[in-house]
Amino acid sequence: MIKGVGHIGLVVKDIEQCVSSLCQALNIEAPAIKDIPEKKTKVALVDINGMGLEFIEDYSEEGGFAKLVRERGNSIHHFCLLSDNIQGDIDTLRERGVAMQDLQPRLGLRGKPIAFTKPTILNGIPVELSTP
Repeated sequence: MIKGVGHIGLVVKDIEQCVSSLCQALNIEAPAIKDIPEKKTKVALVDINGMGLEFIEDYSEEGGFAKLVRERGNSIHHFCLLSDNIQGDIDTLRERGVAMQDLQPRLGLRGKPIAFTKPTILNGIPVELSTP
């Protein structure tokens, strides 16, 4: 069952600059930026009173996030809904005609089970399901 919004995923060209600027402007502590070398990705989750902003930088040349940033610049990639029964929610969405990118949960960048819809659900914006 969907429990609420977990975070908004933002793809950015320079994660250090974006996270630093936002945290300075809001006068909050900047989180650690996690490097995931096998995916050539950096990620940071900024918590703003329980609402997360997930910053993602793809430092590969041909990765999906890198291509998106080249096409659109820094932009919203997805939003995440928290689920207490991720496989059940995947099945329910499929029954309702939602095209899923992931038919079963997989581990996401933050080490939690996730699943994405295809971006067709919102004309270009995928929805991520994640365990809390």
